[in-house]
Amino acid sequence: MSTTALSLSRLQSASWHSLAARLPHFATLMKPRVMALAVFTAIVGLVIAPGHLDPLPTAIAILGIAVGAGAAGALNMWYDADIDAVMTRTARRPIPRGAISRAEALLFGLVLAVGAVTTLALAANIEAAALLAVAISFYIAVYSAWLKRRTPQNIVIGGAAGALPPVIGWAAATGEVGLEPLILFLIIFLWTPPHFWSLSLNRSDDYARAGVPMLPVVAGRATTARHILAYSALLAPISMLPWALGFAGTIYGVVAAVGGATFMVLALRLQRARDTDRRPAHRLFAFSIIYLFALFAALLASNNGNRWSTLPAAALDSISLGREV
Repeated sequence: MSTTALSLSRLQSASWHSLAARLPHFATLMKPRVMALAVFTAIVGLVIAPGHLDPLPTAIAILGIAVGAGAAGALNMWYDADIDAVMTRTARRPIPRGAISRAEALLFGLVLAVGAVTTLALAANIEAAALLAVAISFYIAVYSAWLKRRTPQNIVIGGAAGALPPVIGWAAATGEVGLEPLILFLIIFLWTPPHFWSLSLNRSDDYARAGVPMLPVVAGRATTARHILAYSALLAPISMLPWALGFAGTIYGVVAAVGGATFMVLALRLQRARDTDRRPAHRLFAFSIIYLFALFAALLASNNGNRWSTLPAAALDSISLGREV
């Protein structure tokens, strides 16, 4: 082997090892823990929908949704690299550490986003792909670039992006959006503020240092605790709707009732706690993650096969028959 060929081989080998060593950093850009929750709720929406996908297209559709969630995480880290660098919680992320450049993160996120939307369109339908594109765009353009640094209501409005996965999953199976996934959307939408505010209560110094107007920074601990309690009070009855309307069975009803009551108790304890006590906020944050996973797992386990999409027509027929009588 010539000297030139040997040098080229060594360069290629070094480049490959360098890329392989950096793969975990690219994986971190995708926010795998957040991605896991989004993918799980999307799978539930897809599985309980009245439509049907063959196993291979279903697996590809789920992969597309997962990659789309990862793309949103990567683009968020690209945009927020400056504030991530000054926050203790995020300072070890790949871009602030210098493991990945902002340009690389942007390119990585865009490639993932285009690939995910295209994959979902081919494996499922245009409607689901369009919803995925909306979710990614909303998370980056509306939440990250506009709301996050401008208003304490950032997570309330921005939470719409994180509430879309079950709607996307439903649309992947049916090609449309019905009442069922909109209720699932509403559950996650109402869950998001107490989930993130309970986290930010113990990270308010971090957010203040980064100039992010999270509610605890702008309004204080007491006001934030009252807002958490208010959203928890709304979440509890809304989470019962799938059972009350016959879309989910007894397992879901029990989990929703017990989980909602526990959520309320933890929110009340947070409101009554001393300002120096960090434990109630941490407990509520930890429980909120378990709560949402348990709620959607129970929905998956207890779904009894009823399809609301057939109910409006049946109801109209009953009304018509009643009028004729």
